[in-house]
Formats: sequence, C-alpha cells, structure tokens
Amino acid sequence: MTSYLSIGDFSRATHMTVKTLRHYHEIGLLEPAAVDPRSGYRRYVAEQIPTAQVVRRFRDLGMPLDEVRTVLTASDVADRNRHISAHLNRLEEELGRTRRAVASLRDLLTPPASDAPPGIELRGVGAVGAAAVTATVEAQDIGAWLQGALGELFATVAGQGLRETGPAGGVYADELFTLHRGQATVFVPCDGEVRPVGRVEPLLVPPVELAVLEHCGPPSDVDRAYGALAAYVSRHALAVDGPIREYYLVGARQTQDSTRWRTEVCWPVFRTRAED
Repeated sequence: MTSYLSIGDFSRATHMTVKTLRHYHEIGLLEPAAVDPRSGYRRYVAEQIPTAQVVRRFRDLGMPLDEVRTVLTASDVADRNRHISAHLNRLEEELGRTRRAVASLRDLLTPPASDAPPGIELRGVGAVGAAAVTATVEAQDIGAWLQGALGELFATVAGQGLRETGPAGGVYADELFTLHRGQATVFVPCDGEVRPVGRVEPLLVPPVELAVLEHCGPPSDVDRAYGALAAYVSRHALAVDGPIREYYLVGARQTQDSTRWRTEVCWPVFRTRAED
C-alpha cells in the first residue's frame, strides 16, 4: 500500500509553501502523486522529495520556471548539465553587472582620487536675473558672435544704469557640440529691471548644480578642459541632461592678451555628496 504525504507534510519536508506547491501543480512542474477526486486534496510520496528540493534550489538561484522544467525533463545528464551551465553563465554575467554598478555607485560617494585633475569643484548656482542675448549659432561662428553679444550686453547694462552682480556667462545647447549648430545664450548678471533693446532681453538664469573647471588661455584650447571635465564627471558625479555653461572671469574686456583669459567650463550634474 502506497504511503502518502499530505500537502502540508510535503510542504514541511521540502520547505515549499502550500501556495507554491499548488502553483507548481497547476503549471505541470511538480504534480502530486494523487489527487482525491472528491475533495481535491493533493497527496505526495516520499520519492518526490528529492525532485522538489532540486526545484526549490534552482528557483532560489533565480532559474525561470520554464528552464527548471527543461532541466527536470532533460534526456540525459549531459543535456541537463548544459542547461544548468547556461544558467550559471547568466548568473556570472549578472554578478559582473552588479559589481560594476556597485563600483560606480561607490565612486559617486567617494572623494575624488588624488590623481583627479586639479581645480575641479562641484558647485550649486542659484537663479540670477540678467541681461541676455539668445540666438541660433553655427559652431564656427560662436567666437565672433560671443564677443559681439558681450559688447552689446555690457553697453546696455551700463547705459541703463544697472549694476553687474557677477561675471558674464554663456549657456550652450547640446546641438552646438553634436550638430555644430544650436542655441546659444550669453548673459550678464545685474540688479534692477532690464529693458529690452536691440537683441538684449531680460532673463532669469535658472539654478543648476555644476562640475566646474577653470580654463586659462585662449578659446582655441578649451577642448582640453572639456575633455578633463567630462572624464571627471563620468567617474565622480551623475551627469544630467542640460546645457553646458561657461563663465567668463577674464576676457577681451579686461585684456587683449588671450593667454591671460580665464573661463570656467561648467558641466551640469546631480551632486551626491557635499563638498568640503
């Protein structure tokens, strides 16, 4: 006479919940040895315990149910091991991705390495009122356009009796870099109400968090600063979508010697740690 285990006893023996055993029965993965036709009660036999333990172990290792079924119904040991090895390879790939993700997140929370480019800082910039000129510009024309717009802005701010409250800056859309044609805005922060005149319009420059690197020298060499800043951001901060900014600390207005010009190149980021 066959000795049966109730679904409750089989659950305790295999460490599978009753709900899980019912589900495995419904999908044909682990069917009971008998089902009472009147009550619907499921009955199992002791010989099914090893199979149930294998199923539970594979599920604990993240193997999909269809693959568990394939392993259980494999024609021979070699075929079974081939399916198990395939899942093992996927686990190793997922582990590698997880390790890379963990390392990347740790980088965001770890102070920059001693070999990081000097002078880079993370900075929060508040909103500021300004006089501004905005246009769609070809990348090859950006230098001449910038100097002309700055001259017009400085003259307008002075002519309207406004006080400059910070260095002039520029906001440059991604398309200027990726397509060599896009929107550019140059602005001069100032107090008071800016009256529109010519190309000059009032502008509230929005707040932003930035990674900042100062470039010393002519604009023709600024690509090196951009490269160093991009490399830093990729390792130590979360880059976010948004236009690039520049701040013109020293320029043609102060000296015609471009080797003495100083420009802050600013990359938008999402800061994850406070700076000292």
